[in-house]
Amino acid sequence: ADIARERGLTIDVAGFERHMEAQRNRARSASQFGGGLSETLIIDGETVFCGYDHVRNEGVITALLVDGENVDKLHAGQQGIIVLDHTPFYAESGGQVGDQGEINTAGAHFIVKDTRKQGKAFTHIGECKDGTFEVGQPVIAHVDEYNRQATALNHSATHLLHAALRKILGEHVTQKGSLVDSQRLRFDFSHFEPVSAEQLREIERLVNQHIRVNHTVETRLMPIEKARKSGAMALFGEKYDDEVRVLSMGEFSVELCGGTHVGHTGDIGLLKITNETGIASGVRRIEAVTGEAALNYIEQSENRLNRLSDLVKAKPENVEEKTQQLVQRTRQLEKELESLKSKLASSAGSDLAASAAEIGSIKVLAANLEGADVKSLREAVDQLKNKLGSAAIILAAVEGEKITLIAGVTKDVTDKIRAGDLVSHVAAQVGGKGGGRPDMAQGGGSEPQKLTAALDSVTTWVASKLEN
Repeated sequence: ADIARERGLTIDVAGFERHMEAQRNRARSASQFGGGLSETLIIDGETVFCGYDHVRNEGVITALLVDGENVDKLHAGQQGIIVLDHTPFYAESGGQVGDQGEINTAGAHFIVKDTRKQGKAFTHIGECKDGTFEVGQPVIAHVDEYNRQATALNHSATHLLHAALRKILGEHVTQKGSLVDSQRLRFDFSHFEPVSAEQLREIERLVNQHIRVNHTVETRLMPIEKARKSGAMALFGEKYDDEVRVLSMGEFSVELCGGTHVGHTGDIGLLKITNETGIASGVRRIEAVTGEAALNYIEQSENRLNRLSDLVKAKPENVEEKTQQLVQRTRQLEKELESLKSKLASSAGSDLAASAAEIGSIKVLAANLEGADVKSLREAVDQLKNKLGSAAIILAAVEGEKITLIAGVTKDVTDKIRAGDLVSHVAAQVGGKGGGRPDMAQGGGSEPQKLTAALDSVTTWVASKLEN
């Protein structure tokens, strides 16, 4: 919409909404998972979540589904869904991904790859590896503790990050979306401009300060209106029951949240911001890592710094200074090289003038200048035009498989021969093309083995043009 407005265009909003609604309907009717879960599926019953206090819990199977259909049994090798009356598995909500883990009996084993809500039921989506599961059967549900803990670090850090953004950037910052899993956190927020490097450092520093303070992470259940009056922030796009869970980290962060979290902010260990970018008009995104992932990120950065230190032969603390010296030296050498190439082209051009062929009253020269670049070729062509008088000139240079061609024709000859036609004639023979003004043109090619023959054909080509 912003891009269209800048260009004086309008958008058919009503038409967009019609098509978007049609897509939503298609998405609802399509299966979202291998187990057959979709929004149109209705599962009776309610799952009690006991995962705030446990990662391992007993439960009873209340439903089994395969390809979206209720079944009585789930056998080894089948992908499907298990619904329990009680579960320690967190179902995706509030930006936090669903738990992974396993559900077991004495003779059966089910790998849980994802956990989602369907109404008031929690659906454990995955694959039966061994044995058979039956409706009404008691099971042991065990959450992957490593993933749960790593996800909790990132979720708790997201709350601290939100509070830090509001503190550093302003109270206008509100959450516009989030993703929290075991690998990283992603936080989208309202802000009118890119976050500067200095602001990012301040935000990161403030979050880590409150990690070190080691606030106790406290949760309280209260009516939603009371929670809002107490100043607890609600998350964007989230639906809340009449009674809500208020999560506090000291007085620094107070939000409504049903996710799983650490016991103390110090458990997070460390937060490291890895990226900040814009994703929509007025919406920015920050990505970060915590805990062990943050340490790994810093270790990788240090390894890169050490490798760079070795390359430039400096200590890590002197890399910046040494790199600046190398950049300045490189620029100086590039200027010297450019000057030498110009002198070389000028010298070669002077020597080439004597080898120009004379056709009628026109001097014709086609040659390969080894080691020259585009600028040097242009300068050499200009010098030769001044030296030869009435002339048609084309010079070439080869670098690897790349051919550069520069053609020049004096103005008194352009009514008979055009530089663009001349360069096209040679370029076509070496696998390329070219064009330009009547008096100066440029081209190229990719078949250097054919260049000599192409340049040798120039004299005959010019002669034919003069005859015509």
